[in-house]
Amino acid sequence: MPVLTRDGIDIDYTVAGDGPPVVLVHSSVSGNRQWRSLTAALEDAFRVYAINLLGYGDTTPWSGPARLSLADQARLIAALPLPAGEPVSLVGHSYGGSVALKAAMSPGVQVARMVLIEPNPFYLLPRHGRDVAYAEICALQEHVKQYGARGDWPRVAERFADYWSGAGAWGAMPENRRAAFAGALAANYHEWDSVMDETTGLAEIQALEAETLVISDPGTALPVREIVAILTTGCPDWTFHSTPGAGHMAPLTHPERIDPVVRRFLRAGQA
Repeated sequence: MPVLTRDGIDIDYTVAGDGPPVVLVHSSVSGNRQWRSLTAALEDAFRVYAINLLGYGDTTPWSGPARLSLADQARLIAALPLPAGEPVSLVGHSYGGSVALKAAMSPGVQVARMVLIEPNPFYLLPRHGRDVAYAEICALQEHVKQYGARGDWPRVAERFADYWSGAGAWGAMPENRRAAFAGALAANYHEWDSVMDETTGLAEIQALEAETLVISDPGTALPVREIVAILTTGCPDWTFHSTPGAGHMAPLTHPERIDPVVRRFLRAGQA
C-alpha cells in the first residue's frame, strides 16, 4: 500500500480503479481492509482511495498531548493525492461517517456526493434533547476510557464488540480475531475525544452542498437511531435508505446489501 508523509504523519492508503475519485473512510477498530468488497464493486467506474485513519495500518498513531479532533482525521483525507480541481465522493462508516462529515466541511476538499453508513456524530445528541441515547453512549465511552487507561483491552473489547455487534459477539470470535480486535482499540481510545468534543452543529451540516445518502438499520443501537432521526428532520433533501436486520457493521457483515446501494448512488452522480 502507498504511504505518504504530511507534516510528519505517515498516511497509509490503497488506490484502485480509474474514474472520478471516491474516498472510503473506515469505522473504528476496522481499518481500510473493511472496504475490499466495496472497492471491488466500484473500481470499474471510479478511482477508489481507501484510507487508514490515525493508528491503523501504517498510518501514524495519535500521540497527543492534545485531544484528537475530527479535523485531525479530516486532514488525512485532504492530504491524499486526489485529482486537482475534481470533486470527490466520500463514503464513511460509523466513526468514518463523522470524519467524512468533517472533511466535507473543511477547506481543500470539494465533495460532490457523500454516503454515511450508520454515522456516529454523537456530539449532536445533547444539543437535540436525545438525553437517554447520549447517556447510553457516554457509558460506553467511559468504559473504554476507564479500562483502556489500565491497558485492559480484552475487557474493553468484550463490551465494545457486544454493544455494536450484539450480545455474545465477543464470545463467538475465534481467538486470533479477538487478539486483533483488542489490539485495534488503542486508536479508538482517542477517537471518542474527537467525536464527543466536536463543536460544529446541525446548521453546518445543513449547509453542505454534497448530495448525501444515509444508510442505517432501523434496529441499530439507540444513539445511531437518534442521530439518523436528527438528520432526517434536519436535512430533508438528503436520501435515507433502510437496511433492516443488517446491523451496525453491515459493510463487513452484509456487503451484498450495502455495496449495490452505494454504487447506484455514486453512479447517479455520473449521469
